[in-house]
Amino acid sequence: MCVSCGCGGGHSHDHEHIDSHKIIDVEKDILHQNNLLAERNRGYFDAKEILCLNLVSSPGSGKTSLLEKTLTDLKDTLPFAVIEGDQQTTNDADRIHATGTKVSQINTGKGCHLDAHMVYHTLQGLKPESDSVLFIENVGNLVCPAMFDLGEKYRVVVMSVTEGDDKPLKYPDMFYSSHLCIINKIDLLPYVPFSIEKAKENARRVNPELEIIEVSSLTGEGMDLWYEWLKVKQQQTTTV
Repeated sequence: MCVSCGCGGGHSHDHEHIDSHKIIDVEKDILHQNNLLAERNRGYFDAKEILCLNLVSSPGSGKTSLLEKTLTDLKDTLPFAVIEGDQQTTNDADRIHATGTKVSQINTGKGCHLDAHMVYHTLQGLKPESDSVLFIENVGNLVCPAMFDLGEKYRVVVMSVTEGDDKPLKYPDMFYSSHLCIINKIDLLPYVPFSIEKAKENARRVNPELEIIEVSSLTGEGMDLWYEWLKVKQQQTTTV
């Protein structure tokens, strides 16, 4: 069970029944407090003209590889900082640090997502530059992170062709709440039963406004479209 939002899988019934109304009230209170802090984070980002992106996905979609490629290719073009979220280890933060990017690790322990308070606390030490791009790589999970606003400007959901093309229908809240969908690992399309067109159709059934970019962070195919999207959003952020 997640220690912060209380979510969990199936449970035994050989205990006293818990009133579902109490669970709902607790969830509402958690989200209310989170949203207040998210607005505080958003005010900080707006004041410093920081473009904050919340990267979300299931485990293994290639978020970290996408970040590594992006940071390596654009490090002389845009200033970056990264917040890494994982239940355990600093493995991904170590990979990001190797690109020369400022990075802070958040380990959530039993928690299945980042929340606005974790981000707020981490920002005090990270201190991203004004006019920079801040990536928050969330814990690999398509359920709970959809509920928690971190104060980001845009939510970017990453899926890969090694997953099912029905993923947007199975996890609609995440795709509905996202602004951009990156379909990663397209270099593997000849070897997997995945339909790009079906995945796009399913994603737009959930969110007709969702932008979609197809990339391979391994070969670099399509990455120029992602970089152009980033640059446009960063320019919009610094000229508002």
